[in-house]
Amino acid sequence: MRQESIVSKYRTYLLLEKALSGNSIEAYISDVNKLLNFIHNENLDLKDITLDNLQQFIAQLYDLEISPKSVARIISGTKSFFGFLLADGYVSSDPTELLETPKLGMKLPTVLSIEEIDDMKRIIDASTREGQRNRAIIEVLYSCGLRISELTTLKFSDLFLDEGFVRVEGKGSKQRLVPISPIAIKELNYYLMERETYPIKKGSENIVFLSKRGTPISRIMVFHFIKEYAAKVGIKKNISPHTFRHSFATHMLEGGANIRAIQQMLGHEKITTTEIYTHMDREFLRQEIIEHHPRNNRVE
Repeated sequence: MRQESIVSKYRTYLLLEKALSGNSIEAYISDVNKLLNFIHNENLDLKDITLDNLQQFIAQLYDLEISPKSVARIISGTKSFFGFLLADGYVSSDPTELLETPKLGMKLPTVLSIEEIDDMKRIIDASTREGQRNRAIIEVLYSCGLRISELTTLKFSDLFLDEGFVRVEGKGSKQRLVPISPIAIKELNYYLMERETYPIKKGSENIVFLSKRGTPISRIMVFHFIKEYAAKVGIKKNISPHTFRHSFATHMLEGGANIRAIQQMLGHEKITTTEIYTHMDREFLRQEIIEHHPRNNRVE
């Protein structure tokens, strides 16, 4: 059977049997096409592929300086493809059974210090409408650990400022209550006074954070001004709105918060997602020992 026909059937399998999204299917097909191009260039036959052939394919990916994370994804796609081929009788054995996935080192997310966050806020001109809005956005992102999508869709009906809470609608439309700090409430209240002067567009009346045109502020706009403020105060880290969420979690853990409480506030379904911050906390503790333990400050 022609490879085009096999790929077409595999696409149907991913859609109907695996119920994958369109983007996921295209990613799988793209990875399979990389494998099929290799097979074609090496004058091999799909049904005769061996483990050695696959290891040669993976070696070529590394030669092209493809990252280990991308190689791991391609290997996963290759395993899925051969599982499909075996189940449908296109091959008699699965050569991917012993194919090893590269071990990925844990990449710890970038975190801002409290001083760096304060420096960014300090250079914002709060006398302008957009300036006060941006101060409030930074403080709410950091105070509540919100995702940028959660911040841009935050509604007035989600604010319980007298009680000190914000209701957040996270992934899968799941709602959670998150405490909001007095500093964030203060910045938010200053902004809300300015917000009354915005030319609010129909349909945006209940949205908290608006653009100067009166429409919901976009992720790109928040990303842009955060990068701009970071550059102005000399922060060299590669940061984004999500950096404030990481900073929130890390500072909470360093301050002694329970990891289960942090999990709830971040809206993580699995504790394993939150546990990355325990690695960051260990690095913090290590640095504290290096800086403050007398054995690290004495030279024999």
